[in-house]
Amino acid sequence: MRVLQGRAAERAVVRLESRASRLEAAETAVGRIVRSVRAGGDKALARHATLWDGLQQGEALRVSPGEIEQGWKTTPAETREALKRAAENIRRFARWQAPRTWRKKISGGELGQVVRPLRSVGCYVPGGRYPLPSTLLMTAIPAQVAGVERIVVVSPKPQAATLAAAYLLGISEAYRCGGAQAIAALAYGTETIARVDKIVGPGNAYVTAAKKLVSFDCAIDMLAGPTEAVVYSENGNAEFLAADLVAQAEHDPDAVVVFVSTSEKLAKSVVSSARGVAKGNRIAQKAARHGGYALVAASRAQAVEWVNRIAPEHLTVDEDADVSAIRNAGSVFVGDYSPQSAGDYAAGPNHVLPTAGAARFRGGLSVADFVKVITVQKFVREGLREIAPVVTTLAEAEGLRAHAESVRVRCGDA
Repeated sequence: MRVLQGRAAERAVVRLESRASRLEAAETAVGRIVRSVRAGGDKALARHATLWDGLQQGEALRVSPGEIEQGWKTTPAETREALKRAAENIRRFARWQAPRTWRKKISGGELGQVVRPLRSVGCYVPGGRYPLPSTLLMTAIPAQVAGVERIVVVSPKPQAATLAAAYLLGISEAYRCGGAQAIAALAYGTETIARVDKIVGPGNAYVTAAKKLVSFDCAIDMLAGPTEAVVYSENGNAEFLAADLVAQAEHDPDAVVVFVSTSEKLAKSVVSSARGVAKGNRIAQKAARHGGYALVAASRAQAVEWVNRIAPEHLTVDEDADVSAIRNAGSVFVGDYSPQSAGDYAAGPNHVLPTAGAARFRGGLSVADFVKVITVQKFVREGLREIAPVVTTLAEAEGLRAHAESVRVRCGDA
């Protein structure tokens, strides 16, 4: 990590502000894979899964219910208990944030909304560098709370803990495939895998590029790029703050890790501590070298402005920070004892979060991603007559006379 201030720090913020998901290098190869699976179905999917996902010759794409149960039985008791506790917290938070059906009476009628779940979703659970059973919990539980009937899990070489998470949640449809081939199968369907209405979950550049490619045919949650962590502190514990940065840096050598402060002394202390914490962790060290900054601002107002312009996936702030000033962040962690890792696993809020500046326009994965909100309008004749002049005047102004007539025919002389 480099300590920057003045114009050098501003230039770094501009670079971070304009970052985007780096998918160009993956898109050509991904396009070929997606087209082949769309046209070739199971045969093409199995070919790619054998080449890229470690699928063995003759091994079934679908994980059997017995294998899922065996995953639960062979997972250590301590891990099973941790999965249970995490699932309880995630489910509780998802229930709190669920959109609600409501109706309001107005003069001459009633307005409202009904909430309906999607019919089917596909949950992508990474299984490459790090198998992530926590991602299965984070993607499937909000879908369950929403009321989604069919939840499909895809994961390359699913580990026992991932299958244990599926068993815990009662998910019986899981497939041992990943990458662009799994995204294509979920989006378009094969002989074995029926297509889904939406695909959710993080992945590498190939997974993200495939999600982008299919997004006009199948809904997706977001284009989640490499992990990002920003820590903004004026008086925090340097060792704690450095630990958060290194924790996110170990996800990916392309991770973005940034410390922001008005204190040059604290910035240097955090950088020094981060080097010590990252010792021996090659991925974290590489991320810190290439995507790590310690930015010293001239004022707290400038520091907050930088944070909002960066719009990070994860953001840590001091206990006494004005959280209301934070406009753009995927998830905010307040104080010394709210590590970002708590949110990654068990606090309850989702760890599937916007990256590459997408926190400017959306938050993390939630129950709202798995439902449709359908508005409902009901009027009696008197209520329609009350708004008829507005409707007919605007319809005539737009030249849509049939729209106006559809009201007049109901209201007589309205």
